[in-house]
Amino acid sequence: MYVPADATVLITYGGGSAKKSGLIDKVKTVLGNRKVYEFGGIDPNPRYETLVKAVEIVRNENIDFLLAVGGGSVIDGTKFITLASCYKGDPRNLLKFGFMPIPFDVVNKVVPFGTVLTLPATGSEMNSGAVISYEHGKFPVMCELAFPKFSILDPIITFTLPKIQVANGIIDTFVHTTEQYITFPVDARVQDRIAEGILQTLIEIGKTTIAETENYDARANLVWSATMALNGIGGAGVPQDWATHMIGHELTALFGIDHGQTLAIVYPSLLEVRREQKRVKLLQYAKRVWHIESGSEEEKIDLAIRKTREFFESLGVKTRLSQYGIGTDKIPVIIEQLKAHGMTALSETQDLTLDIIQKILERAV
Repeated sequence: MYVPADATVLITYGGGSAKKSGLIDKVKTVLGNRKVYEFGGIDPNPRYETLVKAVEIVRNENIDFLLAVGGGSVIDGTKFITLASCYKGDPRNLLKFGFMPIPFDVVNKVVPFGTVLTLPATGSEMNSGAVISYEHGKFPVMCELAFPKFSILDPIITFTLPKIQVANGIIDTFVHTTEQYITFPVDARVQDRIAEGILQTLIEIGKTTIAETENYDARANLVWSATMALNGIGGAGVPQDWATHMIGHELTALFGIDHGQTLAIVYPSLLEVRREQKRVKLLQYAKRVWHIESGSEEEKIDLAIRKTREFFESLGVKTRLSQYGIGTDKIPVIIEQLKAHGMTALSETQDLTLDIIQKILERAV
């Protein structure tokens, strides 16, 4: 067993579906005679204010192993709990490092944790990053000590997920992959083909795994694609964008739109605006992922972007801000939030300014 026999365990989970479905009871049965505590209610975008309550339990009850039962939000939140529980200062300090890994002289010890994945989307089950919500912002938290000790990926557990959550997970996985792929060429042939394999798999099984919720093969391929999309292998040594995610985080924080839905809104429009900067890789994407062979370069790029949007929409996800009741009058608010959070030089080349982001958002309306 991966959990030490004498461990005092805190099981973390989200809104209650893991409890209602009986999954928490199954996990407790597997844990046997170990002393077990529970902490439920981790938010869909895990909030600092919620997580520090779990930190107090870890400290007060001498918890020495955490077990996250849930999707990316629960796992992300549990990563923060593992870090904050051993940190001597104000846990809010852990939010200030952004995409820079937290140094070992800040945190050099954590409470170990494992995961039981219930929602394929974020890849958090096989990486060391998290995104934490605090006040009106979302903050990346990265630390090499925050890798899970193990993760259990059982596609059957995901069969009862609502279709919109599955669709969001497919889109999240898709954009995780393209944010590391559709940038500029660096002759990373293996990483490119890993990305293309994930994207082609998602296109092949996306509609099937939503329509046929208990199709094991389709769901298993989704689960593994989500894990592979953000475990660091496909992104090793290649330029990475992440502008769509940063803009999407603000849409979630301001308007409560699901994370996967924000990506479906922003990404096609971003590709349209950034087509010159991404031209070479967009043409490669058109040829290798969508098998577009005919037409001029502009026509190939146009078709690849259109097929991307149509794929998202085929999953039942809307791709326009106006479809969520958000008009051009809200764009200045979004821009101000990005500015307040220092998101003023985004993309793989750090030249995506607020003026360009405004054009992307205008196209997305």
